[in-house]
This record gives sequence, C-alpha cells and structure tokens, in this order.
Amino acid sequence: MNLAAIGYGKMGRLIEQLAPEYGFSVTLRLNSGNNANFQGLTRENLTGVDVAAVFSTAESAPGNIQRLAALGVNVVAGATGWFEQLDSVRAVVEGSGAGLVWGPNFAIGVHLFRQIVFHAAVLLARESEYGAWAWEIHHAAKKDAPSGTLLALVEQIERAGYSRPISASSSRAGTHPGTHEIGFDSPADTITLCHVARSREGFARGALRAARWIAGKKGVFAFHEIVGEL
Repeated sequence: MNLAAIGYGKMGRLIEQLAPEYGFSVTLRLNSGNNANFQGLTRENLTGVDVAAVFSTAESAPGNIQRLAALGVNVVAGATGWFEQLDSVRAVVEGSGAGLVWGPNFAIGVHLFRQIVFHAAVLLARESEYGAWAWEIHHAAKKDAPSGTLLALVEQIERAGYSRPISASSSRAGTHPGTHEIGFDSPADTITLCHVARSREGFARGALRAARWIAGKKGVFAFHEIVGEL
C-alpha cells in the first residue's frame, strides 16, 4: 500500500523508515515548504495513496485532514493540539465517506497506561485523604502544554469517579520524547504511576498499525477504540 507523510519532520521521517515493516511505501512527502496553504494536497499528488499519516502542526492539521478526506484519502492523525475542532473535522470525514483514526498518542504502551490509571483511580476515588497530580515533560519544540496525552489521563481519572481537584502541570526542555506521571498522595504515603517513552519509535509504530487498520474503512475512530483490533 502507498502512504503519504503529511508533515515530514522527525516523526514523518521515522514513519517512512519503518513503513516497509507494515506493508507501506511512502510515495508522497509534504511539509510547510511544499504544502503551505495546502497546495500540495491535489488529486494528482494523491493518486494511488491509500492512507495519509498527518503529523503536521496543530494549526494545519484540521485543514490537512479535511482536504485529504474530501479527496477520498483515509487518514491517521498523529498531530495534537487541534482536538477542539474534532466535531467539524468529523463532519467532513463522515460526509466524504473517508476514514480517520485520531488520538493524542499512538503508543500502545500509553494506551495500556491509560487503563492502569483508570483502575487505580477507581480505587483511590474512595479514599478521601489522597490528593492527585498529573505531570508530563516533552522536548522543547512541542507546542501544546499540557499535552493531549496528559489531558486524556486526567479525563480517565475523572471518569473513574475521582471528583477531587487534580493538579496538572507540564515541562518543556531539551529533546525528551515524553514522560507522563500520575500520583496520589496522602499524609501516610505516595503512590506514583509513570510511563516513560524511550524514543518516538513507539508512536510511529502505533500510527503505522493504525494506518494498516484504517485502509479501506469508513468512519471516524479514536485510537484507543481500535487498539484491540490492531
């Protein structure tokens, strides 16, 4: 199958490197230089493309996804920071008959970590003496803070029935690929849950598995909804 890399920075290049392991060949590479104002998203350029992996900026991601869908190209959207526009993007994708997988994080380990956090929060929601915090660090170039992943983890804690305040904070420094920490603290002790990404590889592999899954399908799917089928 043919894959388009929309956003050809570190993630786009890593996806291209790993793509053959998942049955893909990258046949189109677009970045801010050749896709400013979306001029690279033409029917001619996208001929033969089965799926596009969008790892562009948050500002351009919704436009990239909508234009790809309008041209009949299915999308895996790994860009973050645009989810407040998800409803309008969903309407375009569903109206065009295309397919989209979106998510704040495509690492399989992070998906499992979300489940662990949820089950821990169910237990600790009953223990009133425990306060909660959520913290993360990413590389200095990451623009959204807190990250979509941290916000999703906080949402998991709340969904588990934890109704007390949750202190959330972010750090941006160096080249760190991503650490997310959830903690519960009481006068007697502290419980800490932590996920540490060693590199971007886990994100790229999850995105490629999602791309393989969405090929030929219609509809809009959150990554965490389909992980068990990948």
